[in-house]
Amino acid sequence: MSKQSGADFIAQAVHAYGISHVFFVPAILLRALAKMEPLGITRVMAHGEKATAYMADGYARAARKPGVVLAQHIGGSNLAAGLRDAFLAGSPVVAITGGPITATRYRHAYQDLEHFSQFDPTTKFNARVDDISRLADLWQTAMREAVTGAPGPVHLEIRGHHAEITLAEAEFPTLDARWTAVPPFRPSADAASVESALKRLAAAQRPVIVAGGGVAWSGAQAEVVALAERLQIPVATSLNGKGTITETHPLAVGVCGGYSRACANQTVAAADVVLFIGSHTGGQVTTGWKVPRPGTTVIHLDIDAAEIGRNYPTEIALVGDAKTVLQQMLDAATASPALAAAANDRAPWLAQARGFVETWRAGLAALMQSDAVPMRPERLCAEISRALPEGGVLVSDTGHSGIWTGALVEFTRPGQRMIRCAGSLGWALPGAIGVKCALPASTVVAFAGDGGFYYHMAELETAARYGINIVMVVNNNSSLNQEIPLIDDAYGQAITEKSRELWGFRDVNFANIAQSMGCLGIRVERPSDLPAAFARAFSAGRPVVLDVVTDFRAMAPKAWTGTAGGGGH
Repeated sequence: MSKQSGADFIAQAVHAYGISHVFFVPAILLRALAKMEPLGITRVMAHGEKATAYMADGYARAARKPGVVLAQHIGGSNLAAGLRDAFLAGSPVVAITGGPITATRYRHAYQDLEHFSQFDPTTKFNARVDDISRLADLWQTAMREAVTGAPGPVHLEIRGHHAEITLAEAEFPTLDARWTAVPPFRPSADAASVESALKRLAAAQRPVIVAGGGVAWSGAQAEVVALAERLQIPVATSLNGKGTITETHPLAVGVCGGYSRACANQTVAAADVVLFIGSHTGGQVTTGWKVPRPGTTVIHLDIDAAEIGRNYPTEIALVGDAKTVLQQMLDAATASPALAAAANDRAPWLAQARGFVETWRAGLAALMQSDAVPMRPERLCAEISRALPEGGVLVSDTGHSGIWTGALVEFTRPGQRMIRCAGSLGWALPGAIGVKCALPASTVVAFAGDGGFYYHMAELETAARYGINIVMVVNNNSSLNQEIPLIDDAYGQAITEKSRELWGFRDVNFANIAQSMGCLGIRVERPSDLPAAFARAFSAGRPVVLDVVTDFRAMAPKAWTGTAGGGGH
C-alpha cells in the first residue's frame, strides 16, 4: 500500500495497463492528465465527447485492450450516447466522467444535471466513486468487467464536475494487472463437447463455419483457417470477423448477414450444420434470423455461455476462448480417421460453394471495372482492394458504407482486417483515429459516405494536430442515398422535386476543407485517377481525405435471403 493522490493513481494505472492514449474533452481529471505526460501517455483532446467515445472504441478494438475516454460532468450525456456503438460491438471502453457534488444537489448548481442512469443501457458496469477510498477497487472492477467474458464498455462517475475528489490522497494497493487485454484468460471447452462437435462435423454433408467478432478478439484467425482446411469446410464471416481468411482462399465465401455477399448467405442457407465461432448470432449476421434457416443444426463456440442458444437451438455448445478451443479441436482432429474421410468426401459441397462465389463475382465484374463518371462505388471498392497493403486496416461506417466495404473490398494480403461501425452513422472518422493510435505502424483507411463524414468532420483537425495519419475515403454522392427508396416510397406515386430536400446535400469539396484543417485533400472524379491518389495518400506523411465523387443513384445490393424481396439494409 502506498499513499498518493487519486490523480497519481489514475495516471499510473493507465500506464501500468499499457494504454498509450486517452481521449477527452476538457475539463476533466486535469491533474491526472498532467501526471500522464512524463509517463509517455498521449492525451488526445478532441472536439466532442461522442467522437472521443468512438476514438476510444476504435483504439480498444485495434489494440485488444481497454480504451479510456474522459468527460466532465456536463458532457456526460454526450459520452453515454457515444458508448452505444462500443456496447453493440462488445468493445472494452472505460469511460470516466465527473459527477454532481453532493453539497449542491437540488440547489440549481451551474451545469448540475444527473446523467448517471443514462449509462445503464450502454455499459456492462456503471458505478459511482463518491469517496477517494473507493477509487482503487472500483477501477479494478471496471477494468475486469470491461475485458472478461464478452468484452464491453464500463463507466465510472467520479464525484466533482471535474472529478475533483481525485486531488485527495489515500492508501492505494498494488494494481492487479490481469485485466490489461482481451481475453485476460483463455478457458478451454469440455473435452467431451469438443469430441461431439468433431463427430457432428464429420457426419455433416454440407457444414459451414461462420467466424464472428470473437475470432478477432481472441486472435484466432489462423486456427479458424487451419480447422477449415483440415476438415474442408467453407468459411463465412461476420463484418467484425472479416479478415479471418483471405478472400481468395478456396474455402472463403465472404461476409454473410445483412451487409453481405449473396454467395455467403447462399452457402450458409444451404448448410446442414453451422459452426458459429465468437458470434452473438444476432440479426445482422443472420439477416434477421433467416440465414441459416430455422431448424439447421448449430454448433456454437463462444466465451460467454449466455450467448449459447440465445437465437438458435444449439445442438453442441463449446464454451471457451476461441483460439484455445479451436486448438483443442485441431489436436483432436489429428487423430481421427473419420474426419479425414469426411473431408475427402466434401468435393460436391465445396464445388457448390465455389459456384456461388463465382456466380457472385461474375455478376459484379462489369461494375467493379466500370469507368463511368460519376463513379460507381463498386469501382472505388475494387481500387481500395488493390491499394490496401499487407497488415492494412479498413475502418468502415454503417449503412451503405458497411455494405460496400464488407461485401466488395477484397482482403488478399496477410494481416488485413476490418473494424466497422456497429450502427452509429459518423463513427468511421473518429473510430479510425483511435485505430491508428493503437496501430501507428499500420496503414489505416477509413470509408464513409458524405452523410456520415459530416457528423465529426471537425476531428480532421484533431488528426492533423496529433499527426494521426489516417486516409479518410469519402464516398461523396452529395446525399444520404440509402434513404432515397424509403422517401420515394413515402411519397408513393406523387414524388416531387422537393422530395430531394429529405435526402440531398449541396456539392461540397471535402478536399478543400481538409486542406484548411491541416490535412492533405485529394478530390477524385475519374476512376482512372484512383491508383495515383492512393499512392499519394499512403506516402503523404499526414492525414489525408480522398474526396471521391460517386453516383448517388448507385444503391448497395440488398441481402440475399432466398425469399421474395431479399433482406433490407
